Amino acid sequence: MPDDPAIIHRRHLLQDGAACILGLGLGMGMVATARPARASGRAPALAGILEAAGRLEPLETVIVARNGAVLAERGYNGHSPAAPTNIKSASKTVITALVGMAIDRGALAGVDQPIAGILRDQIPDKADPRIEQVTIGHLLSMQAGLGPTSGPNYGRWVGSRNWVRAALDQPFADDPGGRMLYSTGSSHLLSAILTRVTGRSTRENARRWFADVDGFAIGGWQRDPQGIYMGGNEMAMSPRSLLAFGEIYRTGGRTADGRRVLSRDWIIRSWQPRTRSAYTGDGYGYGWFLRRMGGEDMAYAWGYGGQMLYIVPRLGLSVVMTSDNSPRPTTIADRDNLHTLMGRIIAAFQQAGEDS
Repeated sequence: MPDDPAIIHRRHLLQDGAACILGLGLGMGMVATARPARASGRAPALAGILEAAGRLEPLETVIVARNGAVLAERGYNGHSPAAPTNIKSASKTVITALVGMAIDRGALAGVDQPIAGILRDQIPDKADPRIEQVTIGHLLSMQAGLGPTSGPNYGRWVGSRNWVRAALDQPFADDPGGRMLYSTGSSHLLSAILTRVTGRSTRENARRWFADVDGFAIGGWQRDPQGIYMGGNEMAMSPRSLLAFGEIYRTGGRTADGRRVLSRDWIIRSWQPRTRSAYTGDGYGYGWFLRRMGGEDMAYAWGYGGQMLYIVPRLGLSVVMTSDNSPRPTTIADRDNLHTLMGRIIAAFQQAGEDS
């Protein structure tokens, strides 16, 4: 569940495929071959859908792309798809991509690598022995077993002097590999691990490893008291940049001109359901929520307030939606409204395909 936003510093942040075919529980493989950036079939009736979407008060931007071609782009109430915005917990998906890149480069041994050997000096004295069993994969799928730092615990965690040590010091709520315990602390441990094994900041790793991806850029990004970039929250990206990131997954890890930046194997593993969210009922892989919508398998990233990145592989769709992220009691209902909007977009493409 996305974090309590009570201590957001939004102004600071703004300053400072062929589509992949998913298993998503169906046991299928994935084929990823880059297609030319074009819309296939008859163009769907998106204008009316996006016009009606303007009645969703928190919604700020929508971008709809198919096979790499942007078919519709809309900003509401003065917001622009080119302007950086706080993508909140959708940034967890960026962190998991960086972990995959680190594994691809040999900086990490793999998802079964225990974290204790990397963060030994940060593990508190007399720690629960189960900390030795926690792996990179457990952090990626939110199955570390450590008590969550998100939700009601978020403010206390980010108010601590050492976020890494505080995350490792959480009492175990389940065994490693057990149920999903959504926690930004787990994602932040991944950022700390990336920093340690590469000798570079997570931000610098992102800059280097996504250098070949046109349009990808990170704006403001909060750091912890030790200078480690926050793993999984308080990251600013423009909706267009978030789309560029999503396209890497849709195409199976390649840029539009065919350069590989992320292994196809990592995307397959990321989109394999490993647990299930108690809050949404959806599956969860490595940083991605997984569900079916309108008869289509779909992966999505979700950030507080309605920061969404949807990938629908069979249809070649990548869709970004960003929203007001200020605290309000309707955030879950707002997310459900965005799911409904996405369902209408999917239905429009399905109908266009039937009519073509």
